[in-house]
Amino acid sequence: MAQIDNQAAQQSLSEVLQIRRDKLAALRENGNDPFIKTKYDIDTTSFEIKSDFDNFENKTVSLAGRIMSRRIMGKASFAGIRDGEGDIQLYVSRDDAGDEDYAAFKKWDIGDIIGIKGFVFKTRTGEITVHVKHIELLAKSLLPLPEKFHGLKDTDMRYRQRYVDLIVNPEVRDTFIKRSQILREIRAYLDSKGFLEVDTPILVPLEIGAAARPFKTHHNTLDMDMYLRIETELYLKRLVVGGLNKVYEVGRIFRNEGMDTKHNPEFTTIELYQAFTDYHGMMDLVEELNTMLAEKICGSKKITYQGTEIDMGHWERLTMVDAVKKYSGCDYYSWDSDETARAVAKEKGVDVPADATKGTVLAELFDAFVEDKLVQPTFIYDYPVENSPLAKRKADDPNFTERFEYFINATEFGNAFSELNDPVDQKVRFESQVAAKCAAEPECNSEVDYDYITALEYGLPPTGGLGFGVDRLVMLLTDSPSIRDVLLFPTMKPLD
Repeated sequence: MAQIDNQAAQQSLSEVLQIRRDKLAALRENGNDPFIKTKYDIDTTSFEIKSDFDNFENKTVSLAGRIMSRRIMGKASFAGIRDGEGDIQLYVSRDDAGDEDYAAFKKWDIGDIIGIKGFVFKTRTGEITVHVKHIELLAKSLLPLPEKFHGLKDTDMRYRQRYVDLIVNPEVRDTFIKRSQILREIRAYLDSKGFLEVDTPILVPLEIGAAARPFKTHHNTLDMDMYLRIETELYLKRLVVGGLNKVYEVGRIFRNEGMDTKHNPEFTTIELYQAFTDYHGMMDLVEELNTMLAEKICGSKKITYQGTEIDMGHWERLTMVDAVKKYSGCDYYSWDSDETARAVAKEKGVDVPADATKGTVLAELFDAFVEDKLVQPTFIYDYPVENSPLAKRKADDPNFTERFEYFINATEFGNAFSELNDPVDQKVRFESQVAAKCAAEPECNSEVDYDYITALEYGLPPTGGLGFGVDRLVMLLTDSPSIRDVLLFPTMKPLD
């Protein structure tokens, strides 16, 4: 509904602010302080009325919402309110509401929150409307709503003042309702498969050796530095060691790194672990889950993201070796040495470290030639051991691991392994990872999580593990171009 408040539009913001505060003062002087109200009984919503008019016609209803439009016409007026589920028109007349309440209503402002009681009917133009019999002010809006908020090119203000964004842009509210629905459907799916939802620590005592940079804090009572977690993996796998064979966590993750349309310093992931399966089992789960979500959230296996049609019901599966050969023409199995691999990279114009191994070169060629081609849902599996410290080696080729990532719209959406459960191998890989990180970063504080090694020494069964970002998935299923569009309160630098 268009906001109609010509008088306010002609006044400066400072004048509007003063007028609204003067109105509040007058209300209080007359014993009508709107902020004293503690509750208002409602029995329906705008959505329920509009979706089931036949059952609501001529029925008395009670609802509440924010005034979004108003047309004052002497003894009778129309207004539009927005409640938690949509908009609905009101017809307010002096004869029905009473002289005093009608006079008060005419002084209220766009943005004020009101409660009404009345009966449902259709106007001559066919618009479903509530004929108001009783109306009262429940909360006074002291700041005017922006009249062209949706048209603002400065999206920064929308992210900073999400509360205003939600008030005036129904499509933004719909995005976050879908986000909640997506999480609900994921939980229902995993619960139906016998997974147990758990919580693991957010504050952790170690900066582990992974590539991600953590946020650091200090615990005063214990007098020790601590870190916000960069993953939930190691604690979840401890639980599998303990006999919880199917576990998952919807976890907030924190990484002190760059920001762009796909990255925010804090974000939500889901990690899950299942004993006695492998990465192929995780592939099947990913495909089934994502196909189900597309149908439940978008109504079809085929969705459109930023103008590109994506078939969520069809998934390609390629090894990294096959994918690199398909898109770059380079054949890993033709390289007889690390030196040959580095020469191939140089010929292809891809920079690699001077001591790069064949596996490292393969991964770099993948980044350079393959990832941007993976628009339709694709599993890339069998990763080099060099960049997979937590994945189990392939029994028939120990240079590779049982790991996959899956890509949609040329973006990585998730990562999965047949989990490494050999404590000796895991210890060597962890120590090598930490040594390499500390050699590259003089102020490195990374440590090996030896307690996790101890857990593995008690025995981790063969296990499949999966982690994926919720925010990117919500972006995909709501056709949102930026991660900030699917975070209610994205990280922002203060204006001052």
